[in-house]
Amino acid sequence: MSHLLVLVFLFISTLSLAQPNPETGRWPSAKANAWYTKEPFLVGANYAPANAINELEMFQAETFDAATIDKELGMAEQIGMNTMRVFLHDLLWEDPAGFTKRLDQFLSICAKHKIRPMLVLFDSCWDPYPKLGKQHEPTPGIHNSGWVQSPGADALSDVSQYPRLEAYVKGVVSAFKKDKRILAWDVWNEPDNTNDNSYGQNHTIKTELSKPRKIAIVTKLLPHVFQWARAAGATQPLTSGVWVFRTPEEWQNTAKWTPMEKVQLENSDIITFHQYLSPETLDETIKAMLTFGRPVICTEYMARGVNSKFQSHLPIARRAKVGMINWGFVAGKTQTFLPWDSWQKPYVNGREPSIWFHEVFKQDGAPYDPTEVTAIKQATGK
Repeated sequence: MSHLLVLVFLFISTLSLAQPNPETGRWPSAKANAWYTKEPFLVGANYAPANAINELEMFQAETFDAATIDKELGMAEQIGMNTMRVFLHDLLWEDPAGFTKRLDQFLSICAKHKIRPMLVLFDSCWDPYPKLGKQHEPTPGIHNSGWVQSPGADALSDVSQYPRLEAYVKGVVSAFKKDKRILAWDVWNEPDNTNDNSYGQNHTIKTELSKPRKIAIVTKLLPHVFQWARAAGATQPLTSGVWVFRTPEEWQNTAKWTPMEKVQLENSDIITFHQYLSPETLDETIKAMLTFGRPVICTEYMARGVNSKFQSHLPIARRAKVGMINWGFVAGKTQTFLPWDSWQKPYVNGREPSIWFHEVFKQDGAPYDPTEVTAIKQATGK
């Protein structure tokens, strides 16, 4: 066993002896519901500008593009969207003043367009080896070919970097802890996603971060991330969304939950979930989520190829006042208009998707499907 792996085991053991109480600082359900009654029907997208391949390119000084963001969020305002889910990254905190300034500028653009974003602090999906600086160009034919995890594999397996992660969370949350331009903080996206169908097959995963080890580390770390954000004084609600499909009966039986799901649901002020399935399944999932007695927002949906669509899903959610945030907005460098199967078989050499998977608008600003824009406007009262 390597010295580094021993350190990781020791760190996990320490955490297990001193896990934060999920009820300490967690909003009472009455407070969460009172907060939500003041919110409109929340509709938006997981957003990165079309000219950013990932969250680093979106926010680094050399590539932060306020003009493009302003133009695209103006398009969102025109169809009635009032929120966006936006990913941050721990490496951006190497320049705290610069990153804070650019994030403040981004929030001002959002406010101009009457959009209050949900900000994501960490993300377990995609490339586990993020690096600052110039990001690579999109890999032809591959869905989300340049997105990067936060924290990366090196940081997760190196306990000496955990104070840096804590400083990032406390720093960015503290800087905006009372900022009414922010809807909520999503502290960790899909924390137990091991990327089995995407980057897991393209990178050599270090022994310290085999799939079970990664999940074990993040399961122990996630309650502390909630605690760090609360210690920083966040006045906005905190959440981490469950994302693996379960039946309503399984959601009602806590014995069926994974340890990660238990951490997520017991620490979140508001309940969030992902759903890329049929309208009938969405309806059942919403009913199950509402039994937890807290506000509910779907933070990922809309994949045309698997029958998850604006026209079918928004009316169901509106009736229940469950917020809906689809994946993708303007087609661009993320290439998430390409289906998930592009990871195994890239869309190159004349291979084209029969329909776009995600995104609302084309590069020229035209909607991919005008009837979808009509459905969004109807749902938002625009």
